[in-house]
Amino acid sequence: MVIMMTVIGFITSINQQFQLPIKSAYLHSAGGWTNSFATLLIFAFFLSYLVLGPTSARFVERHGYKMTIVRGLVMLAGGILLFILSALLFIYTSLWIMLSETVRLPVSYLIFLLGSFVCGAGITFMQSSVNPYLIACTVPGTSAVQRQNIGGVGNSTMTMLAPLFVSMVIFGGVDDLEALQIQEVILPMIILMGVVLILSYIVKRLHVPHIEGTTSGEDAEVSFKTVWRIRRVRLGCIALFCYVGVEVCIGANIILYGQNDLSLSYSTVALYATLYWGAMLVGRFVGSFLNRVSDRKLLWSTTLLSAILILIAVVTNQPYWLIAVGLCHSVMWGAIYSLALKELGSLATRASGVLLMGLIGGALLPFLQSLLADLLGGAYHYTWLLVIAGELYMLYYALVGSRFGEVKA
Repeated sequence: MVIMMTVIGFITSINQQFQLPIKSAYLHSAGGWTNSFATLLIFAFFLSYLVLGPTSARFVERHGYKMTIVRGLVMLAGGILLFILSALLFIYTSLWIMLSETVRLPVSYLIFLLGSFVCGAGITFMQSSVNPYLIACTVPGTSAVQRQNIGGVGNSTMTMLAPLFVSMVIFGGVDDLEALQIQEVILPMIILMGVVLILSYIVKRLHVPHIEGTTSGEDAEVSFKTVWRIRRVRLGCIALFCYVGVEVCIGANIILYGQNDLSLSYSTVALYATLYWGAMLVGRFVGSFLNRVSDRKLLWSTTLLSAILILIAVVTNQPYWLIAVGLCHSVMWGAIYSLALKELGSLATRASGVLLMGLIGGALLPFLQSLLADLLGGAYHYTWLLVIAGELYMLYYALVGSRFGEVKA
């Protein structure tokens, strides 16, 4: 499960880091909306969580944890194949769609967006299996949030390396965005697709024990309604919406912020993204040893500190404070998940599917931030106030929302 968390982190971060190369390669004719169209790449990826979250939870109940992961890996390989086809289409054809007199988009860009959605669908299936399994499995001397943080160390390791992989390995450390060639993604993506398919074969042959009492035998619709009545889960879904949204806003849009507002080179802003994800890695590593600190205390203290750090970044217009927020973000996922699923028993898997719907925040908040930036003339400076709002909601969930019990019919 920890290895699967590394795959999830790597693919999610790679998708985010493609924003700037896609903007350079595909969006020359996007008018004044280049930031918004670039961020649609993230929107397409996280949209799959909303569309397929409940479906993936039902798949776990019907086919088990192992086959859900296998299905996710196969879908992931399909999404990577679409990335390859997009690049080939851009090289060998000149198909465009006119949206207005000043905005036109290549068809290959739309294929890339579809590939992003399919990759997100595969990750959704993997998440629906990995997260409840890490919470439900019994490892002596560890808490649920601690096990989540241990998995998060693997996740953050690959998330930290992904920006460097995209900028240095795929695009060869090019600083001049005009020199980026989209065909450079083809060979690395072919290799990555092969690795994913090999992983799916290995997982299929592994023995992954089922954990009794973690799935529900009820009718799917009845079970979903039952879970949705639990106020703590509903509010937890919104908390995850905010968490993934603010995490991606910084991890992905710090690159656009550095380029647009601070006129930094591509290699420099890619390094900023790497440092942010690296801070999350350090935080999760430390968090994996914090078995005596309650989930609630972790969440309220880190969200409050994050809001303060982002406010300082807005006042000083310095990205270093945003990088430091990664230390705080590192433990929020596990804390929210653990608080929302606490004592749910057989409803845990279904509740996990409901919570995954909240990951649509990773699609909406970065897109809204980039839309605001375009409306403000391409500047991201004051758009970070949107991120502060997300941090404050998570603070509310830690102090109040996570304390609600079940709401009876």
